[in-house]
Amino acid sequence: MDYKSQFYLPGGSYLLNHSVGRPLKAAKAGFERDFWQPWCDSGREPWGDWLGGIEGFRAALASLFDADKEDFCPQTNLSSALTKLLMSHPRLNRVGARVLMCEEDFPSMGFAVQQALPEARLSFIPQGADITDANVWQQHMDAGLDLVFISHAFSNLGALAPVADIVGRCRELGVLSLVDVAQSAGVVPLSLSELAPDFLIGSSVKWLCGGPGAAYLWVHPERIDECEPVDVGWFSHENPFEFDIHHFKHHPSALRFWGGTPSVAPFVLAAHSINWFARLEKGLLRQHNQALVSMLYDELHQAGAIGSARRSPASGIAAHSRSGTAILNFGELNEAVMAALTQANISVDKRRYGLRVSPHLYNDLEDIARFIACVKAVC
Repeated sequence: MDYKSQFYLPGGSYLLNHSVGRPLKAAKAGFERDFWQPWCDSGREPWGDWLGGIEGFRAALASLFDADKEDFCPQTNLSSALTKLLMSHPRLNRVGARVLMCEEDFPSMGFAVQQALPEARLSFIPQGADITDANVWQQHMDAGLDLVFISHAFSNLGALAPVADIVGRCRELGVLSLVDVAQSAGVVPLSLSELAPDFLIGSSVKWLCGGPGAAYLWVHPERIDECEPVDVGWFSHENPFEFDIHHFKHHPSALRFWGGTPSVAPFVLAAHSINWFARLEKGLLRQHNQALVSMLYDELHQAGAIGSARRSPASGIAAHSRSGTAILNFGELNEAVMAALTQANISVDKRRYGLRVSPHLYNDLEDIARFIACVKAVC
């Protein structure tokens, strides 16, 4: 199938999908129909249609993650979702509660934990540890922990955490588990019915090509009654249209985390993209992405462009533990390579460990060949 023709693609080669995925052409038409037309063309207020669009967003997530839509709640971004979750659970809001994270987690997640749980004791798996190794995680885990925060994919490492092993160990120890799928949703298949963590947070802007503002949280149905969000609004209420200022009771589902009057446009837009990806053959994007990532590593190593002295963390990671992003370090030539790529209209970015390159379903062998040729011309 010609996937390139289904997305809005700029000239050159766009390989920045770890940051923002390209929009689907069909999503634009769907947004026009489900958000704009009810607002413009109807003499009634559009909330019925708009809320139906948000239900479509929840249903799309349920299809993608093999779960029940009632266990998903729309959120503005991951930091807000994480803060709401942390502040809702009594086990975490006590003096001395213990939380385990990684120093390689996205900093915003650490900021949220520290501010939401000021009385907690936060410990980190140190930078440089092999976070793809379940044994490394278990060395830092014990029954005295209250929560383990797990980044499924690490944005700067090009690596996956062994989530099944970690969540399973949390279950054995009686520790809460929270999985962040911001960098993996869409590109690395994940079944919530199989993994069954306690909580999950994610967004739509990257591999799901759904744009910003359409984040989400998922709560295991066995945990929902334990959670009492404090950041609430009328859509957190069991009956948002009761309109009794003296009576509030949390919604029985994950919607208790929703809050006040919701934004609509981001979720209506993202629903179309998520549905599109949920209908793909399972593992298709992962297989395509990894073939191109392997091509990058293999070709550049063979050409000597990435030598052992300047190997990035991801270059030594086993194939099954790679995320959707290749991390390529050209040492003192990083800046020159970036300049050449920019001149050639090839879009990537650079972080601590090197250049980040993320091929999507709409990228092909020609995109990777152009990238490799540009690098070889410098190195």
